[in-house]
Amino acid sequence: MRYREGIGVAAFALLYLGAAHAAGDGSAAQEAFFANLHELCGQSFAGATEFPEDPDDPMVGKKLIMSVQSCSEDEIRIPFRVGEDTSRTWLLTLADGRLLFKHDHRHPDGTPDEITMYGGRATADGTPDRQSFPADADTVELIPEAATNVWTLEIDSDSRQFTYYLERHDKPRYKAVFDLSAPA
Repeated sequence: MRYREGIGVAAFALLYLGAAHAAGDGSAAQEAFFANLHELCGQSFAGATEFPEDPDDPMVGKKLIMSVQSCSEDEIRIPFRVGEDTSRTWLLTLADGRLLFKHDHRHPDGTPDEITMYGGRATADGTPDRQSFPADADTVELIPEAATNVWTLEIDSDSRQFTYYLERHDKPRYKAVFDLSAPA
């Protein structure tokens, strides 16, 4: 694609992102988010649960590790370890400019858990640093109480943090923050 003389590549990219955002489909921002996450491929990061604070919650107080692995041009797999539990993997798939986020849960022998592959497609109002994923129809069928779930993933380059955040009924349900400045 040719661009006008005098307009740099970065300026052209900003114009493209602005036009895509104005069009309302969000695909450019979703592709940019995927590319930003792809830059973390091959690295692992430690984190901690910030919400809830209830000491009886099974994820509170456990060491969290996210490992950005298996990165291809259309899929990123992020195993998410909670203490010794390695049953969870976040799966982001990019197809036709649309970003899909799923939770892949497996038993120790590798077979799928009864509750697995839930999540949703990114909304059109995301940014290259932040995307939200409301529960899709498959999730609602699998977990009816999760019908109002919205998962948000954020890469904050200023604070060098990655945040995984879940809301249900517009209220915080879970939040984990990972330190991107110090690979684990």
